Amino acid sequence: AVDCTPSSLFRFPSFSAVFKDLLPKMDLRESIGRQTAFAFRLAKQVGAEAASDANLAFSPLSVHLVLSLLAAGSKGRTLDQILSFLGLGDSGGVADLNALSSQVVAVVLADGSASGGPRVSYANGVFFDSSLLLKPSFKEIVTQIFRADTKIVDFQTKAVEVTNEVNSWVENVTAGLIKELLPPGSVDSNTRLVLGNALYFKGSWNEKFDPSQTNDSEFHLLNGTSVQVPFMSSKKDQYLSSYDGFKVLRLPYKQGEDARLFSMYIFLPDARDGLWSLQEKLNSKSEFLTHHLPMKKVEVGKFKLPKFKISFGFEASAVLKSLGLALPFSADADLSEVVDSSVGGSLYVSSVFHKSFIEVNEEGTEAAAATAAVVTLRSLPIGPLDFEADHPFIFIIKEDVTGVVLFSGHVLNPSLVV
Repeated sequence: AVDCTPSSLFRFPSFSAVFKDLLPKMDLRESIGRQTAFAFRLAKQVGAEAASDANLAFSPLSVHLVLSLLAAGSKGRTLDQILSFLGLGDSGGVADLNALSSQVVAVVLADGSASGGPRVSYANGVFFDSSLLLKPSFKEIVTQIFRADTKIVDFQTKAVEVTNEVNSWVENVTAGLIKELLPPGSVDSNTRLVLGNALYFKGSWNEKFDPSQTNDSEFHLLNGTSVQVPFMSSKKDQYLSSYDGFKVLRLPYKQGEDARLFSMYIFLPDARDGLWSLQEKLNSKSEFLTHHLPMKKVEVGKFKLPKFKISFGFEASAVLKSLGLALPFSADADLSEVVDSSVGGSLYVSSVFHKSFIEVNEEGTEAAAATAAVVTLRSLPIGPLDFEADHPFIFIIKEDVTGVVLFSGHVLNPSLVV
């Protein structure tokens, strides 16, 4: 049991308590660190290319797993570029990537609802045309490491039906929250392969908010105007830290019987227009997140957090190209490790569709996503610490013991309806 007195210092369970059967010769912490760096690099670029007034939610983990699956089917310069993009060198790159993916899928993304923890539903799917024959080595990686389902389909004469099949699969995994991952026309008779994954997360707060304490108040937008939105409030002590220019709130989810701990973190800039500079800080160093996590419960003064609901979709290949990952999406792609035929040399990725949904209210968080294809703590003030999230902020959902980031995003306007 966790001591929740105001002076208690929270300690996460040991890393090995979660990852009990690590593959030898692999630094999993280092791999997860690279994955976190990838998450914030991607978040910065997605935010830059999104509408300037739009809320944002996506799963960097979901995108990372699709790229890892793609790496397993790549060779030559294409493979080298994917590995470099994900921060892995030539030596043991694919093996490390597969080991990380295997542990994340089997451990971090295991469902914990039966023992009272968050409900986690995750699925990988490989849909390939009947004219192709998957290489046994690729199929083994797909099914054993990524725990993916493989399905033979007919893209050449039934592209519309296959689109509907993929979308129904995603909708089922995400409990109906994501209904149309693949837009009309995204799959046609030239399509030969669709790599997809879907992730659903639903967690209840360890300490729920009292709905009777939720009241409308002013939320200040980046353009200088404001909107009235419902804010949750609490007088309970919170995991809260104050740093130079921003504060971080940790809201733990109710834990199950395993060693995993999931939390939502709210990064709130002191300045009303400080969101983008805070995003730059998060992206500056891979260890920035690790050094800015509140581990201690403190007394709070004014405390309010808006309820919000976000649905966000984007074509991820454009973002990935902007960040320098181009070969898999070009005619020069080498995906010859995927199929047992000469066709492998002419396969390339035409698009990577990603869609996310997240809702935060008094009970907890419901989120879903799908993808196809040293710091010094500022001295705390005497007395209670205020946390009023009445202006744009960044949020992440992560598994605390391993450090894996499942979801990331920002809230610019909580009044926007999904």
